[in-house]
Amino acid sequence: MIDEKPNASDRLMRRSEAAKYVTESYGFPCSPKTFAKIACVSSDGPPFYKAGRFPLYPKSGLDAWAKSKLGQLRRSTSDRADATTSPQAA
Repeated sequence: MIDEKPNASDRLMRRSEAAKYVTESYGFPCSPKTFAKIACVSSDGPPFYKAGRFPLYPKSGLDAWAKSKLGQLRRSTSDRADATTSPQAA
């Protein structure tokens, strides 16, 4: 369990606002139901605080989680995920 206090300058968002933020900021679809399911069945989701029964997601945690979900920058769909340089034609 993470035992940190919220940073005063870090904005806290409820699930619906957090999902909208991730979708608009990072361009991949995300829904409040996705966050709810991830919070119940996985430890792979964004970190959140509980305020009573309400989960509150810090913006910094959402940013870090969304960036971890993005793959490497590619130039082609045929680029390998582990390739550091693009293959050259011989």
